This record gives sequence, C-alpha cells and structure tokens, in this order.
Amino acid sequence: MASRNYRWELFAASLILTLALIHLVEANSEGDALYALRRSLTDPDHVLQSWDPTLVNPCTWFHVTCNQDNRVTRVDLGNSNLSGHLAPELGKLEHLQYLELYKNNIQGTIPSELGNLKNLISLDLYNNNLTGIVPTSLGKLKSLVFLRLNDNRLTGPIPRALTAIPSLKVVDVSSNDLCGTIPTNGPFAHIPLQNFENNPRLEGPELLGLASYDTNCT
Repeated sequence: MASRNYRWELFAASLILTLALIHLVEANSEGDALYALRRSLTDPDHVLQSWDPTLVNPCTWFHVTCNQDNRVTRVDLGNSNLSGHLAPELGKLEHLQYLELYKNNIQGTIPSELGNLKNLISLDLYNNNLTGIVPTSLGKLKSLVFLRLNDNRLTGPIPRALTAIPSLKVVDVSSNDLCGTIPTNGPFAHIPLQNFENNPRLEGPELLGLASYDTNCT
C-alpha cells in the first residue's frame, strides 16, 4: 500500500511539474511576441524600457496587463510617440483582448496574423501612418467590438468578411484612401456614415445586387 501511494504521489508531482513547464513555455512565447514588437518599434521616450525578455513572463512589464493565469490580455501603448512597424508575432497573443496602439507614428502594413487573435475585443490603430489594405483575416475576429483604423493611409476595399462579425459595434475607417463601396449588411447597418468620410475614392453605401462593391478599387 505504501509503495502504491508513493507511486501515486510521484505521478501527481510529475504531472504538476509538466503543467507548470507548459505554462512557463506559453508565458515565454507571449514575452517573445511582445519583445518582437519592441524590436520593430522606435521608442524615443523609453516607454518600453521595462520590456525585459529575461523575465519569466511579461506580466510585470509596463503597459501590459495579464489575467490570473499570467496570460497577456491588454497592450496599452496609445499616444506613446512610437514609430516603426507592427510585428506579425502579435498574432501569437491568443488571449489578447485589447490592442491599443493609437496616436503614434507606426508605419507599414497591418499584419494579417492579427486575425489569429480570437479573443480580441478592441483593435485601436487610429492616428498612425499605416499603409496597405485592411486584412481580410480580421473577419475571423468573432469577439471584436471596436475596430478603429481611422486617420491612416490605408487603401483597398473594406473587407466584406467584417460584416460577419456579430459582436462588432464600432467601426471607424475615416480619413484613409479606401475605395469601393460601404457595406450595409450585418453590423454595418448601424455604423454612421461619418465613420467612412474623407476617403476620396470610397463611394456611398452599396446597393445590394445592383453594383459590385469593388468596382475600380485596387
């Protein structure tokens, strides 16, 4: 009986150790993803100085919020005088709910990998210098409520995949260089037209069945 209890205790201890190691690896992978973002940005005001990749996890870093399981749920770097570009590794933060990078001078494209953030509620990239298209992959963000991409230099059409996000309440893509027509179905039925203004090549709300939304839109 004593031998059996010992084997059970040994098994339980090894299981706990295995789970702890898995948790540590996951936490480190999130730290690696955030550190990739730090490396891709220029930070003259040193707001990312605490982002030390040698720490066990990034939950002690400034501007990073974690849940009770030490998984990253928020990145708050709005109005931080950052430039550079967005790292595709951000798509590995699978528990992330809020990505706040507004009012900086971030350039380049929006990584399609952000479509992997299945728990994302808010994507705020407004008032930057982003170029390229709005990735179709953002249509996979089925928890998304706030999508603010206004005041950038984005081009191309508004992805129709976004109309299939039932939780979406706020969309603002004003002051870009988008083209095509404005969606009118799904959550877009309730988005005010002012959230699409100042896109010289963007036409009015589409007439379903009468016009192709991407006519003359590249």
